[in-house]
Amino acid sequence: MIGPQERWYRAMRRRQRQYPPGRHLPAQAYHCRTCSDPWPCAPARLSLLIGFRGDRVGLMMYLAAHLARALEALPDMHPALITGQILYWVPRRR
Repeated sequence: MIGPQERWYRAMRRRQRQYPPGRHLPAQAYHCRTCSDPWPCAPARLSLLIGFRGDRVGLMMYLAAHLARALEALPDMHPALITGQILYWVPRRR
């Protein structure tokens, strides 16, 4: 049996293989590298939902890490706007 930390690292390696460079990933100002929409753009949202396949907690943790980076990268933007852009699109549980 492996521990939760090792499972986390294995899952992250699998997800990194699913999202190769050049796809809809965030740039420095948290705009999409490919389409220049605010990240996560519609294609990025779809690929994240497919990639995390029902693992809502994992998706929220991944996005929370991006939220922390975005708050540091965009100090002049209101935190509520950044949070809305990065987190509030995730479907709620039923």
